[in-house]
Amino acid sequence: MDIAVIGTGFIGGILGRALAGAGHHVTFGSRHPDDDQVADNTQATVAAIAEALTRAEVVILALPGAAVAELTAAHADALARKLVIDATNQMGQPVANSRAALPSNVRYARAFNTLGGENMADPVFADGPADLFFSAPEADRATVETVITGVGLHPIYLGDDQ
Repeated sequence: MDIAVIGTGFIGGILGRALAGAGHHVTFGSRHPDDDQVADNTQATVAAIAEALTRAEVVILALPGAAVAELTAAHADALARKLVIDATNQMGQPVANSRAALPSNVRYARAFNTLGGENMADPVFADGPADLFFSAPEADRATVETVITGVGLHPIYLGDDQ
Protein backbone atom coordinates (compact mmCIF):
# COMPACT_ATOMS: atom_id res chain seq x y z
CA MET A 1 0.00 0.00 0.00
CA ASP A 2 1.23 3.55 -0.76
CA ILE A 3 1.01 5.58 2.43
CA ALA A 4 1.87 9.24 2.96
CA VAL A 5 2.69 10.19 6.52
CA ILE A 6 2.33 13.93 6.80
CA GLY A 7 4.54 14.90 9.69
CA THR A 8 8.07 13.86 10.55
CA GLY A 9 8.00 14.29 14.31
CA PHE A 10 7.82 11.68 17.05
CA ILE A 11 4.46 10.10 16.12
CA GLY A 12 4.88 10.41 12.35
CA GLY A 13 8.33 8.88 12.53
CA ILE A 14 7.16 5.93 14.59
CA LEU A 15 4.19 5.22 12.33
CA GLY A 16 6.06 5.65 9.04
CA ARG A 17 9.06 3.54 10.03
CA ALA A 18 6.84 0.76 11.37
CA LEU A 19 4.74 0.73 8.20
CA ALA A 20 7.83 0.72 5.99
CA GLY A 21 9.16 -2.19 8.05
CA ALA A 22 5.87 -4.02 7.44
CA GLY A 23 6.41 -3.72 3.68
CA HIS A 24 4.29 -0.69 2.83
CA HIS A 25 5.59 2.00 0.50
CA VAL A 26 5.85 4.99 2.83
CA THR A 27 6.57 8.56 1.84
CA PHE A 28 6.98 11.10 4.60
CA GLY A 29 5.51 14.43 3.53
CA SER A 30 7.77 17.14 4.88
CA ARG A 31 8.38 20.86 4.64
CA HIS A 32 12.06 19.85 4.62
CA PRO A 33 12.24 17.07 2.00
CA ASP A 34 16.06 17.16 1.90
CA ASP A 35 16.21 15.98 5.52
CA ASP A 36 15.67 12.22 5.36
CA GLN A 37 16.67 11.37 8.95
CA VAL A 38 13.09 10.41 9.83
CA ALA A 39 13.31 7.40 7.47
CA ASP A 40 16.12 6.03 9.69
CA ASN A 41 17.48 3.15 7.60
CA THR A 42 14.09 1.99 6.31
CA GLN A 43 12.80 1.86 2.75
CA ALA A 44 10.66 4.94 3.46
CA THR A 45 11.37 8.10 1.51
CA VAL A 46 10.96 11.78 2.32
CA ALA A 47 9.40 14.17 -0.19
CA ALA A 48 7.67 17.51 -0.33
CA ILE A 49 4.12 17.30 1.00
CA ALA A 50 2.55 17.77 -2.45
CA GLU A 51 4.59 14.91 -3.90
CA ALA A 52 3.83 12.60 -0.97
CA LEU A 53 0.10 13.26 -1.34
CA THR A 54 0.16 12.61 -5.07
CA ARG A 55 1.62 9.12 -4.59
CA ALA A 56 -0.57 8.05 -1.67
CA GLU A 57 -3.58 5.78 -1.46
CA VAL A 58 -3.76 6.49 2.29
CA VAL A 59 -2.74 9.67 4.11
CA ILE A 60 -1.88 9.67 7.82
CA LEU A 61 -1.98 13.08 9.46
CA ALA A 62 0.72 13.10 12.14
CA LEU A 63 1.25 16.81 12.51
CA PRO A 64 0.03 19.26 15.15
CA GLY A 65 -3.75 19.55 14.99
CA ALA A 66 -3.51 23.32 14.62
CA ALA A 67 -1.56 22.83 11.37
CA VAL A 68 -4.27 20.85 9.57
CA ALA A 69 -6.17 23.91 8.34
CA GLU A 70 -2.99 25.26 6.72
CA LEU A 71 -2.31 21.86 5.14
CA THR A 72 -5.85 21.78 3.76
CA ALA A 73 -5.61 25.32 2.40
CA ALA A 74 -2.48 24.40 0.47
CA HIS A 75 -3.39 20.84 -0.60
CA ALA A 76 -7.20 20.44 -0.65
CA ASP A 77 -7.24 19.13 -4.22
CA ALA A 78 -4.58 16.51 -3.48
CA LEU A 79 -6.51 15.32 -0.40
CA ALA A 80 -9.81 15.01 -2.29
CA ARG A 81 -11.34 11.53 -2.13
CA LYS A 82 -8.30 10.09 -0.31
CA LEU A 83 -8.57 7.97 2.79
CA VAL A 84 -7.24 10.30 5.49
CA ILE A 85 -6.38 8.77 8.87
CA ASP A 86 -6.40 11.54 11.46
CA ALA A 87 -3.85 10.92 14.23
CA THR A 88 -3.98 14.52 15.45
CA ASN A 89 -5.27 15.87 18.73
CA GLN A 90 -6.52 19.41 19.19
CA MET A 91 -5.51 19.72 22.82
CA GLY A 92 -7.60 22.15 24.84
CA GLN A 93 -10.19 22.57 22.07
CA PRO A 94 -13.88 21.59 22.30
CA VAL A 95 -13.36 18.98 19.54
CA ALA A 96 -10.18 16.90 19.67
CA ASN A 97 -10.13 15.72 16.04
CA SER A 98 -9.26 17.68 12.90
CA ARG A 99 -12.25 16.62 10.77
CA ALA A 100 -13.66 20.14 10.47
CA ALA A 101 -10.37 21.44 9.04
CA LEU A 102 -10.30 18.85 6.23
CA PRO A 103 -12.08 18.97 2.88
CA SER A 104 -15.57 17.49 3.08
CA ASN A 105 -14.78 15.05 0.27
CA VAL A 106 -12.07 13.04 2.08
CA ARG A 107 -12.79 9.56 3.39
CA TYR A 108 -12.19 10.22 7.07
CA ALA A 109 -10.84 7.78 9.64
CA ARG A 110 -9.65 8.43 13.18
CA ALA A 111 -6.80 6.36 14.66
CA PHE A 112 -3.43 6.57 16.43
CA ASN A 113 -4.65 9.30 18.77
CA THR A 114 -5.46 7.31 21.93
CA LEU A 115 -2.07 5.74 22.69
CA GLY A 116 1.18 7.43 23.56
CA GLY A 117 3.96 7.17 21.02
CA GLU A 118 6.00 4.97 23.36
CA ASN A 119 3.24 2.34 23.10
CA MET A 120 3.19 2.57 19.32
CA ALA A 121 6.98 2.27 19.20
CA ASP A 122 6.88 -0.94 21.26
CA PRO A 123 3.29 -2.18 20.96
CA VAL A 124 3.63 -5.80 22.09
CA PHE A 125 3.08 -6.73 25.72
CA ALA A 126 3.20 -10.09 27.53
CA ASP A 127 -0.41 -10.84 26.55
CA GLY A 128 -0.11 -9.60 22.95
CA PRO A 129 -0.27 -6.37 20.96
CA ALA A 130 -1.83 -3.24 22.41
CA ASP A 131 -5.38 -2.49 21.30
CA LEU A 132 -6.02 0.59 19.19
CA PHE A 133 -9.53 2.01 18.91
CA PHE A 134 -10.42 3.48 15.52
CA SER A 135 -13.33 4.69 13.44
CA ALA A 136 -13.66 4.67 9.67
CA PRO A 137 -16.24 4.35 6.94
CA GLU A 138 -17.23 0.69 6.69
CA ALA A 139 -15.90 0.59 3.11
CA ASP A 140 -12.43 1.61 4.39
CA ARG A 141 -12.42 -0.49 7.57
CA ALA A 142 -10.21 -3.28 6.20
CA THR A 143 -7.67 -0.80 4.85
CA VAL A 144 -7.41 1.04 8.18
CA GLU A 145 -7.10 -2.31 9.99
CA THR A 146 -4.22 -3.22 7.66
CA VAL A 147 -2.48 0.05 8.50
CA ILE A 148 -2.99 -0.46 12.24
CA THR A 149 -1.71 -4.04 12.19
CA GLY A 150 1.25 -2.83 10.10
CA VAL A 151 2.27 -0.74 13.10
CA GLY A 152 1.97 -3.85 15.29
CA LEU A 153 -1.25 -2.90 17.06
CA HIS A 154 -4.55 -4.77 17.42
CA PRO A 155 -7.40 -2.80 15.80
CA ILE A 156 -10.72 -2.35 17.62
CA TYR A 157 -13.38 -0.93 15.31
CA LEU A 158 -15.84 1.53 16.87
CA GLY A 159 -17.89 2.25 13.76
CA ASP A 160 -18.16 5.04 11.23
CA ASP A 161 -17.28 8.52 12.53
CA GLN A 162 -17.06 7.55 16.22
